[in-house]
Amino acid sequence: MLLKKEEGDELLKAAREAIQHYLEFNEEPSILKGVDLDKYTEPRGVFVTLRMGGHLRGCIGFALPMFPLGLAVVRSAIAAAFDDPRFPPLTGEELEEVEIELSVLTVPKKIEVSDSSEYLEKIKVGRDGLIIKQGGYSGLLLPQVPEEQGWDAEEYLEGLCMKAGLGPGSWRDEGVEIEAFQAQIFREEEE
Repeated sequence: MLLKKEEGDELLKAAREAIQHYLEFNEEPSILKGVDLDKYTEPRGVFVTLRMGGHLRGCIGFALPMFPLGLAVVRSAIAAAFDDPRFPPLTGEELEEVEIELSVLTVPKKIEVSDSSEYLEKIKVGRDGLIIKQGGYSGLLLPQVPEEQGWDAEEYLEGLCMKAGLGPGSWRDEGVEIEAFQAQIFREEEE
């Protein structure tokens, strides 16, 4: 189910408020002042991306619909701000500068191929987010990543392998599973 722009804006506000609450009280908020999360009860996959000056500052979420959307946004926002192992925890000063992006996901579906070269035809850059799984390794890239990087489908698959800790070209290996999903993306607008 697609969200309205107003709903996306409200969820962005919830993400910012959740991060602010965590900065102040070191806990997940049980209630938010300006947002009623009770209307976002449908379980959805979601990722929260934080950027500062156009650069990634944190990105964490849930690929699968494990939690009601409102709760998933709150937990993803807090995790992106404080638990992304690539970055130190967000500070109060940084919160003033950070831009929040919200990606609400469809349920990932396996891309069926008889030969790995078919992935190049079946994947649409800019539409599809991808998850790769092989052995104990997995990696996920949101649909906006290859567009931001200027990648074609093959470069996207190579980037996905790298994200998963797999060797170059691993997407061609037998036993690899690749799933696709789409995302509705909301970004904070500059005041």
